Amino acid sequence: MRGARLRHAAGLAAEEAAARAYLARGARILARRWRCRGGEIDLVLREGGAIVFVEVRARADPARAALSIAPRKRARLAAAAQAWLNAAGLSPDSAVRLDAALFDRHGEVTIIENIGL
Repeated sequence: MRGARLRHAAGLAAEEAAARAYLARGARILARRWRCRGGEIDLVLREGGAIVFVEVRARADPARAALSIAPRKRARLAAAAQAWLNAAGLSPDSAVRLDAALFDRHGEVTIIENIGL
């Protein structure tokens, strides 16, 4: 149980650090940990003219974090993103992208834009 609590706390800290990184870039947070039947989106932001859905992952290194976002996970993220757009009353043709905020064991973030929806 303790390990699960530590992982949860680490995940929340990574999400907060990712949010701060995007805020520093001028993004505006629209939602955090948004959930629907199809899944969860860690962060939803507006950056420039785009709605940005962010998957936050923490692993020993950014490459492992990136590999952990498998095609099945991307499909769930795409479905959740569509649900968010519907719930927000936005057109499915809105400018959107899916980013990955990848954290290594030292807490350093690597943001990869547009990993595909």
